[in-house]
Amino acid sequence: MRCVWDDRQRAHAPELELHNGGFVPFAETPARAESILAAVGPVEAAADHGEAPLRAVHTADYLAFLRSAHADWRAAGRPGDANGYAWPVVRRRPRAPDRIDARLGAYSFDASSPIAAGTWDSAYWGAQTALTALDAVLAGERAAFALCRPPGHHCGADYLGGYCYLSNAAIAAEAAIAAGRRKVAILDIDYHHGNGTQDIFYARGDVLFASIHADPRTDYPFFWGHADETGEGAGEGATLNLPLPRGADLAAYRPALETALERIAAFAPALLVVSYGADTFAGDPISQFRLETADYAIVARRIAALGLPALIVMEGGYAVEALGANVAAFLEGF
Repeated sequence: MRCVWDDRQRAHAPELELHNGGFVPFAETPARAESILAAVGPVEAAADHGEAPLRAVHTADYLAFLRSAHADWRAAGRPGDANGYAWPVVRRRPRAPDRIDARLGAYSFDASSPIAAGTWDSAYWGAQTALTALDAVLAGERAAFALCRPPGHHCGADYLGGYCYLSNAAIAAEAAIAAGRRKVAILDIDYHHGNGTQDIFYARGDVLFASIHADPRTDYPFFWGHADETGEGAGEGATLNLPLPRGADLAAYRPALETALERIAAFAPALLVVSYGADTFAGDPISQFRLETADYAIVARRIAALGLPALIVMEGGYAVEALGANVAAFLEGF
């Protein structure tokens, strides 16, 4: 399988995040990518598709904020990485505030996603990585893997969060539709619900979003991912959320997977985007499912059996020592 990676994605390296009430070392480190690179073999460099595909998903004001936020933070005399500490209760704002502290709150939903000096470059090239892997699939490859870092499925059209800054899967899906693929399905199998991806396509009928994830009654991101969220307007019925309880192993996971795959098959998309998170692993330090390394090949084979052209986009997974083996098992199964 063709794998795409860009070295500029290493530049994103915040120091600390707020987690469970205290500041701890940032979990989404460059070491995650190093573990995967060591396991998956040769990779191709990303091609630059410019900002137009990003603007097709994200608002212009959000992209401008993300590009300048760290420099603005430093210009205001702040040390370290830029991070918000005040959020509006009603997030949709009448206008973007001037002060960087306020803009950080206006364009984010948590304090776990600081903006470091290299964040924009890494996020930009993560999106280009997804678009380059998509090119391979649109050109006839059965499947391709985009090793994206930082991940993307928690950020929306105009907000960041959950270690995510640009929505790689959504950018690729939108680009596929622009290239003539009339319908796209996104299967999100990260431990955490892909709230940003859901938000972006919630009122759209041409993109099916199906997600298997931890029950938001107990797990982040809490406010999205409940089973009764099914889409709205033209998108009614095009969102499928399948929350599972903590401790779910492969036996508990497989019925949800079958339900998702049946919905995708009925939707009959021209392309499948898989948001793959290996934080469903039993040894993941911040997640609570119980999948084992060998299980990823089983899950991947079942998804591949749909027979759809597929773009696999890397999302989460924080058991760094096992991450490469978990990704390799999934790709080999596929």
